[in-house]
Amino acid sequence: MTQNQKRFGILLTLLFAFSATFAQPSVDAGKTVFRNYCATCHAKDMKTDLTGPALGGTEERWADYPREDLYEWIRNSQKLIAAGHPRATELWDDWKPTVMTAWPNLTDEDIESVLLYINDVYTAVPTAADAGTGAGVASDTGAHYNWLYYVLFGLLVVLTIILARIITSLDTIIRVREGLDVDRTPLLKKVFSKRVVSFMIFLLVLVGGYTTVSNAISLGRQQGYAPDQPINFSHTTHAGLHQIDCQYCHDGARRSKHAVIPAANTCMNCHSAIKNGSQWGTAELTKIYASVGYDPTSSQYIENYQDLAEDEIAEIYKKWISDTYIADNGLNVMDEKGQRLVEEQWQGIKASLTNAQKEEIPGPIEWIRIHNLPDHVYFNHKQHVAVGQIECQTCHGTVEEMDVVQQYSPLSMGWCINCHRQTEVQFEGNEYYTSYERYHEQLANGAKEKITVEDIGGLECQKCHY
Repeated sequence: MTQNQKRFGILLTLLFAFSATFAQPSVDAGKTVFRNYCATCHAKDMKTDLTGPALGGTEERWADYPREDLYEWIRNSQKLIAAGHPRATELWDDWKPTVMTAWPNLTDEDIESVLLYINDVYTAVPTAADAGTGAGVASDTGAHYNWLYYVLFGLLVVLTIILARIITSLDTIIRVREGLDVDRTPLLKKVFSKRVVSFMIFLLVLVGGYTTVSNAISLGRQQGYAPDQPINFSHTTHAGLHQIDCQYCHDGARRSKHAVIPAANTCMNCHSAIKNGSQWGTAELTKIYASVGYDPTSSQYIENYQDLAEDEIAEIYKKWISDTYIADNGLNVMDEKGQRLVEEQWQGIKASLTNAQKEEIPGPIEWIRIHNLPDHVYFNHKQHVAVGQIECQTCHGTVEEMDVVQQYSPLSMGWCINCHRQTEVQFEGNEYYTSYERYHEQLANGAKEKITVEDIGGLECQKCHY
């Protein structure tokens, strides 16, 4: 081996040492692992049981067993159960027949990172912003140490340069003593040699490819997305307090592919009578009235509403807002505060019902879509709601507890596949499945305990990609 090859080997060793430093477990890396692998079945606050148990305190519950057992449990729980592991068997007894998905590709660093993230969320002190929801929020502990990584990187680069100079100097001394030719190639030329440049290009391609693939996997995912809607609509009030069934408003879910966004006439079924909201008074309900041309003062729809000028529309709804304010406050005439409130609410109506593409107030309410699958994915609400008898909360979370609705599930391909592997088909009393005679017989004679969606073809590509 030549001296140049030896030096290049040492540089490679230092570079891999640098890579290993950055591959250390971290809270940020754990957050990514949790989102991609665990969030489908485990609650994000780490304190609530969901499809799987709450993850907070996992390390303490496995403290009596070797760390490798916990790794094995996360990678392949059924293997550990089959081996009769005490802790694995205990968990299986508590949660069967729900099978934890195997993740054999997770590295030790991945698992340690997700354990750090779980502990970080579990032990986080709730802030005022999340105190009302009871949801734990991960702190940015990992971000606090980013500066340390940069310092270590800088030190490694400096040490690499110093070590390379020392090796070069020692090599030169030895060659002079032995009367051999001395390599006088400048350091800068060595750094930009073909071999070093080729290796750096390879390294950049490797890191760039990994980053690209990681970002591509998350492309289009918007778990937690909760946009501001043109009208403040509280599902906590409607679905929670008043227990209005989801399918009363989203009536397409039981009879079509789409759940549909309810039209304003659905709102009017109730709000032609309920005209003063419990949370926002006239501020939000008047937006609905203005969109459909309903006069809450006379309880009549306005004739030729589309032809009215904006000033005429403003007069109708400002009168309604001011009359309500006077009545609510026991006044005879509007005070200064009431006048400001009327103007603020009217400006709110205009802002919510008009935009660059829709300049007039009359017309449909332009709600912002939250859940959106790619065009190449086929999903039928009726198949899941009416046939599969899946509760809305399974995919959409506890919407009845959300003042502002957010996307609860990742809606990723892996999430759907895991659900199809685990979800038991409701055969009993369901005429849709009468043709599956063989499975009915197997259930009757005990050959099978349950039939999952996977058994009836739920993992076939053409079921979702046609």
